[in-house]
Amino acid sequence: MSAMALEEYQRKRRFDATPEPPAKLETKSGHRFVVQKHRATRLHYDFRLELDGVLKSWAVPKGPSLDPADKRLSMEVEDHPVSYFDFEGNIPADNYGAGSVMVWDVGTWQPLSAVPVDGKYVATTDDEARAMLKKGDLKFRLKGKRLNGDFALIKIRGRRPGSKGNEWLLIKKHDEHEVDEYDIDHYDSSVLTNRSMDEIAGDEGSAEWRSRPSGGRGKVKAPWLADAIKKFDQKKAAEKKAVGAEQAAGKKTGAKKTSAKSAKAKPTDIRATAEEKKTLNPRRKSA
Repeated sequence: MSAMALEEYQRKRRFDATPEPPAKLETKSGHRFVVQKHRATRLHYDFRLELDGVLKSWAVPKGPSLDPADKRLSMEVEDHPVSYFDFEGNIPADNYGAGSVMVWDVGTWQPLSAVPVDGKYVATTDDEARAMLKKGDLKFRLKGKRLNGDFALIKIRGRRPGSKGNEWLLIKKHDEHEVDEYDIDHYDSSVLTNRSMDEIAGDEGSAEWRSRPSGGRGKVKAPWLADAIKKFDQKKAAEKKAVGAEQAAGKKTGAKKTSAKSAKAKPTDIRATAEEKKTLNPRRKSA
């Protein structure tokens, strides 16, 4: 692992003005992946694979797809720290990537062999994954909440004038997880907090930077995410309480109306006088 891996990430950010995690290289390498929906200057999805203590990253304008017919253009960007895995919140204006970030999917990934065995791609090593990345043809398997199955990232020649040579295609392989005409907008909430993009954007606390962050709740390590979850839970609890109070008030009002109606409809237990009987039944002659 190179100490230079996160140099570009650090160069682009002012950590005294953004809630994003610092550029820390992890000594242990895992196999997690995350997809973050990012409403910046343009809406896009950030696809990240954990490898060699960092998150290898691509910006996917239309987002990943489970339809093999979709070949999603993916722009390779700078490596991100592994702590970015659960980052969700608002990057303040005048900062790189300013806008709202949602954790759209999380899970694990496994590199697959460059050559199929008996017609199928099988799990392989990180060494082969590095070699495939260098060659520009990485095959891998995802096991997430929304994305599952075999995929490939294939580097292509720049199709635009002045291309930086960072263009790839993210393609779903044919398997039992493929979906025809995949609609990515069907999933519009965070897999961590269940919030929509608008709810995240409206949370001013998600854009706050803390030099001495407090501990998160449960397994949530990122302080900004812990705060966001807390505020979201409080908001939902308040909404539930308001609905309950409204329903209770409605029942009480309904009970009062029913009681008043019953009282009005209840016959008076008083015997009619002879004159009242004549008035009620004028044809009846008095004795």
